[in-house]
Amino acid sequence: MADDERRGTGAEQGTADLDSLRGMVEVPAQPSRAAEPAAAPSAAGRRRHRQGSGGDGGGPAPSGRRARTRSGRESQPTVPLRPAGRPGEPDHGRQEYSPDAAPALAADGAAGQVLPTGLTAQMLLRSRPRPPSTGWRKAVYRTSLGLVRLPPATAERRRIDRISRARTPVASGHHRVAVMSMKGGVGKTTTTVALGSMLASVRADRVIALDANPDRGTLSDKLPVQTGRSVRDLLEQRASISRYADIRAFTTQTVTRLEVVASDQNPAAAITFSEADYYAACAVLERFYSVCLTDCGTGMTHSAMSGVLRMTDQIVLVTTASLDSARSGSATLDWLISHGHQDLAETAVVVLNAIRRPGRGDVDLGRLEAHFAARCRTVVLVPYDAHLARGAEVELDQLAGPTAEAYLSLAAAVGDGFAFRRTDLRSAQ
Repeated sequence: MADDERRGTGAEQGTADLDSLRGMVEVPAQPSRAAEPAAAPSAAGRRRHRQGSGGDGGGPAPSGRRARTRSGRESQPTVPLRPAGRPGEPDHGRQEYSPDAAPALAADGAAGQVLPTGLTAQMLLRSRPRPPSTGWRKAVYRTSLGLVRLPPATAERRRIDRISRARTPVASGHHRVAVMSMKGGVGKTTTTVALGSMLASVRADRVIALDANPDRGTLSDKLPVQTGRSVRDLLEQRASISRYADIRAFTTQTVTRLEVVASDQNPAAAITFSEADYYAACAVLERFYSVCLTDCGTGMTHSAMSGVLRMTDQIVLVTTASLDSARSGSATLDWLISHGHQDLAETAVVVLNAIRRPGRGDVDLGRLEAHFAARCRTVVLVPYDAHLARGAEVELDQLAGPTAEAYLSLAAAVGDGFAFRRTDLRSAQ
């Protein structure tokens, strides 16, 4: 009779020890079998349990100890993600975390479970619509102190989309855009500064414009000059340029963060900007800038233009809505195709610059736009602007609203091409 009582006491003790261990060790869930009674542990099982739990029938080993594996290496302590349930309570998918099991938990997290390190802004913060920036919606938002937040208008959504396109990451790390025209006086240099200023104002990386005119260029006339150094000085001292602070001594920066490297302004200079000079300048600029705009000369056969066409990733062709300028722009595309640059012609962005209100006897603007749209990637119309017509410094905040929107559209069209790179500097050299 005494032996039976001891057996009953030992069975109850073993069951309590097993229940306490379930709170510290992950036990796979087993299907419940209601019709099957729980079998009492055998005497050998009770002896093995006592030896594993400390030998004297006490509770589980302290949580601070680390068990040793067969290889002799200490395993990491197990930390429950949630407090262990009490003995007898159901375990609703309780998981335990240890550094050794991190890959497995990461895989579980991909299936929808929340990980300790998965606290993201999308998870914790509720999304709020962007406040309106223009129009009567902006007035309502300010008058109500932000309590009334109306959805953006169609024009505002289009503007947000254009800004997003202009901010397209440069996949290759450095992208070159050539702004060219076979005919002078169409606003090529003005377009270079306005496009560069718009890109620099909406992007977070660095944008630079390079004057590659073989003669005296006018790029530096479109912004306040901060340095008297030119691209010739940069080439002569390029061996000493190792940091961004070094190259800033050769550039002028506008309020929009656009930087410009001017051409040599010395009329007595006997050295023209050549193809080799352009390669050397690109090798320096691509180390510090993400986007480089090249203000080309009007000629298509000089040495510098050969290097530009070989190195550029896309071109912006500038023309006006006059008959002679339109013919010159179309001839430029023909020249590119006949000289092995068909890819540049097909992916070009054509700018119809200084568009005035049409009158009697003027060029049919719709047909002109359709002509270039059939030959290149896209066409952007820039309206006439009194601020740009002065020929002085270009300031974005002084542009009329339609002109600023047109240059934002141009920046978006150019930004669409940032996802690819046509050439590589090392292959060109």
